[in-house]
Amino acid sequence: MGMLRGLLKGAVVAKVIQVAQRELSKPQNQRKIKEGLGKLSQSTRKKH
Repeated sequence: MGMLRGLLKGAVVAKVIQVAQRELSKPQNQRKIKEGLGKLSQSTRKKH
């Protein structure tokens, strides 16, 4: 049972990574990430 559970967890993690990579490869998502990082860096600069 423990081995089966381990295999299942591994398969779920692999699928999550696969979906994340697919979403990150989309240009609109890359743009949103860059905009979000830009806002983050601006807010940290204002605090200092």
